[in-house]
Amino acid sequence: MPAGIAGAAALALVLTACGGGTSGSGEGDGGGGASADTTLVAYTGQAGDYQINFNPYSPSNIGGRGTIYEPLYFFNKARTQDPVPLLGTDYEWNEDGTVLTVTLRDDVTFSDGEPFTAEDVVFTFDMLKNTPAINNMGYDGVTEAVDDTTVTFTFDEPSYVQAPDLLGQYIVPAHLWADVNPTEDVVEAPVGTGAFVYNDFKPQAFTFTANPDYWDGEPELKQIRWLSLSGNQAGADALASGSIDWQTGPVPDIQNVSENYPGYDAVTANQNQMVLATCSSAEQGCTGAQVDPAVRQALYLAINRDQLNSLAFQGTASEMSPTFALVPSQEQWISSTISDPVSPTGADPDGAGAVLEAAGYAKGSDGIYAKDGQRVALNVEVVTGWTDYITAIDAITSQARDAGIEIVQTQSSWNEWTDKKQNGNFELVIDSLGQGPAPDPYYPYQYYFTTATPVGESSGNAFSRYSDPEVDAAVEELQALDFDDPAREALFATIQESIVADMPYIPVMTGGTTSQWNVGKFTGWPTEDDLYAFPAVWSALDAAEIYKALAPTAE
Repeated sequence: MPAGIAGAAALALVLTACGGGTSGSGEGDGGGGASADTTLVAYTGQAGDYQINFNPYSPSNIGGRGTIYEPLYFFNKARTQDPVPLLGTDYEWNEDGTVLTVTLRDDVTFSDGEPFTAEDVVFTFDMLKNTPAINNMGYDGVTEAVDDTTVTFTFDEPSYVQAPDLLGQYIVPAHLWADVNPTEDVVEAPVGTGAFVYNDFKPQAFTFTANPDYWDGEPELKQIRWLSLSGNQAGADALASGSIDWQTGPVPDIQNVSENYPGYDAVTANQNQMVLATCSSAEQGCTGAQVDPAVRQALYLAINRDQLNSLAFQGTASEMSPTFALVPSQEQWISSTISDPVSPTGADPDGAGAVLEAAGYAKGSDGIYAKDGQRVALNVEVVTGWTDYITAIDAITSQARDAGIEIVQTQSSWNEWTDKKQNGNFELVIDSLGQGPAPDPYYPYQYYFTTATPVGESSGNAFSRYSDPEVDAAVEELQALDFDDPAREALFATIQESIVADMPYIPVMTGGTTSQWNVGKFTGWPTEDDLYAFPAVWSALDAAEIYKALAPTAE
C-alpha cells in the first residue's frame, strides 16, 4: 500500500453543517512553524473529535478538497462568472456536445515532487466511472490522454451539463492511488497539487501549511488550523474570545457582528436549501409514517416559516420553492404548472389535517393522526451543538402538533448523524441541499432525486432514496441539452410536478449562510460587493479560493 494510505472506517455523507481581538489565534501554530499572525484558525461546525480521513471521495472526509486536491476549474456558486482556471487552462466542446477537450497546465507538480499530467486526470475519472459509490455525477464517458497536457472526455450522447461536474472534480495522483480502495481507505498523509500541504493531525485539530512549490506561487496565508469544538455556542464563544478567525454559523445578534465582535465582520449569502429530508421509499427499505407522501405533504403545510426564521435563524433565511429551483435567481425555470411556486410562510394546520384525512388518517384521542394502527409520529435526526437547527426542530415540533403530527428529535455526533443519513437509518433528518457546481436546478435534481439505493447501502448524495422513473428519464434527457435549449422547460416541468407532489425532501427555507471572519488579522475576504467565492468555511472548494486570496494584515 502506498505511503500515507491506510484502512478506513465506514462511509458517511458530508453535505453541509449548519475576529474579538486581532492579535492571533491564541492556539499556537499546530507544529508547522507558522506564527500566530500568519495562521488562520477555522471552525467548520465539527462537534466532537475528528477522525482522520483525507480521502477526497469519502463522505466522511474532513479536509483537503480544494486546498490539497485541486479540480481543473473553480466554479463560483455565489455569482455568475466565468470558471476560474486551475489545473485546466482551456476547454471546448465539439459541435454536437459529445467530446469535451481540456488543456492542462504544463508546470504543475504534486507536493511529493512528481509531475502532474493528463494521465492523472484519466486515472481519476476512470476510478470514478468504475466505482459507483463515489460517482455522484453519474460519469459514464471515456477519458483519454491526447498528450501530457491534453485530455478528452467522450460521450455517446450530447452531455453539455456535465461540464461543471467534470471540470470541478478534484484530481488525485495516479502514482499513489493505483492500489487504493476509494470507498474504504483514508489518506493519512494526502498528496495533491494544491496551495496547501498536510502538516499535522490530532483529534481536536489538524493543520495544513502553505505549499512553497505551488504553481501559482506560495500563498501569503502560511497555515490553516481547523478546530473541533462542541457546537454553535462554542463557536460563538471562540469568536468572542478571538481564538478563531473564521466560522460559518449562528452567533447572537448576527446582524451586528462588526459591532459586537471588534475586529470581525460578516457576510451572508442565501443558497443552501434547508430541508427535513425523509427516508422516503418503502421499496428501498425505509420504514415509518414518512414513507407516505401524504404525511410529507401534511408536515410541509404545518410549518410556520416566518416563525422559524425569527426563532432559529435571526431573520437571515429567505423563501424557498418546493421545486428546488433557487429563488429568486432561478425563477425562470419554475414551471407554470406549479400552482404554489414558493413555500407558504405561515402554518396551515387545517390544510395539513385535510391532506391526512383524505389519505385515510384519523385523529386519535391524543390529538395525533393515525392509520392502520400507525401514528404519525416521526423522529428527526440532528447534530449535537447545531443550535440553529435544534431551535428550528423545537419550533417545528410545536407547529406539527397543532396539525396532529408528533415530532421527536434525536441529537448525536456528526459522525453518527452522517452514518444514519448515508445508510438510511432515519425517518427525518434536518440538513441543507447544496446547489452543485453551477447555478442551475439540473444539479440538485441529478444529485438528490435520482439513483435510489436500498437502506443499508451507502446512498451518496441521494439520501432520501427517492425514485421516480419519469424524473430519472427527464434528468437523463437534460444531460443532452445545452443550458440555453428551450426543450429544458418541459423536462423541468415533469421533474417539478413529481417532486412537489411526492416531496421526499420537505422544504423548510433557503438558509442564510453567514460567515464571521477576522478582518483585523487578514485582508482579502469576500464582501457583499465582491463574492468571488461562496462564503462558507465548510464549502471546501470555495473556502480553498478564499484561503489563497487572504493575506496577513500589515502591521
